[in-house]
Amino acid sequence: MELHCRRGETTVMTNPAGTAPPFGRALCAMVTPFTAEGALDLEGGRALAARLVAEGCDGLVLNGTTGESPTTTDTEKAELVRAVREAVGDRVPLVAGVGTFDTRHTTELALAAEKAGADGVLVVTPYYSKPPQDALEAHFRAVADASGLPVMLYDIPGRTGTRIAPETMIRLAEHPRIVAVKDCSYDFLGTQKVLARTELAYYAGCDEHVLALRAVGAAGCVSTVANVVPRQVADILAAFEAGDTARAARLQQRATPLIEAMTDAGLPGTVTAKTLLGRLGLPGGPVRPPLLPAGREATDGLLAAYEECVAD
Repeated sequence: MELHCRRGETTVMTNPAGTAPPFGRALCAMVTPFTAEGALDLEGGRALAARLVAEGCDGLVLNGTTGESPTTTDTEKAELVRAVREAVGDRVPLVAGVGTFDTRHTTELALAAEKAGADGVLVVTPYYSKPPQDALEAHFRAVADASGLPVMLYDIPGRTGTRIAPETMIRLAEHPRIVAVKDCSYDFLGTQKVLARTELAYYAGCDEHVLALRAVGAAGCVSTVANVVPRQVADILAAFEAGDTARAARLQQRATPLIEAMTDAGLPGTVTAKTLLGRLGLPGGPVRPPLLPAGREATDGLLAAYEECVAD
């Protein structure tokens, strides 16, 4: 499917083979930079976004979980979208995280993201209340109806407590503005069932699945690890697109120790990404409570994994 993402209009049409996916391929789930005092660092946000684009990211996801959306205000979310839009212009799509456990609040955030200049919205499954599938479907349809922006659903049952069932996903794919999925379901069979029966653009939301999901028909990835190694993540997908699957596999394997250190070693990806960005002299700043910074041992391990990933 081809989706022309222009603020205020959405056109969906059959996508001939080889055309670009709706939001790019190598997307970064960007951290939200803060000052040393914990305030929103808009200049840091502009600088980080510009670096990510220069290093190969062809789309950015703002205000997601990695962007500390639970602890940023609605005003800060809109300000970050506007600042990043100023920094990158129209070179890459911006997808704004707007998902909450409240349908009304989520639709308000979607409208605010549209006004701020986003090209799409990321809508996570409502968490804590564990709505059944018919309620999930109604929630996502309400958000998709609220603005003119295309929607990327975010399926991450490990955090939300509720899976978007494949059958629900297939029904939601009928909505003209529900066009993509950030997939953290850890259900390859379920994902392939949806890929086979819809034109939804799937994006791997778990860095260890970047190549595996692309190989079965996904569009690309929304990567946390790309905050610190954007070129390396983009190169995995570029090698696959070029038909060099052996090189793509080598690049994925080379990134594995860093992926494990950043996402599967007991610390949230926000903490590990900001730790490395700080040690590399790049914008990020501290995390907001209840998150805490990484300790010295964890930081040393992250740096060792990073150096292994980027070594020539």
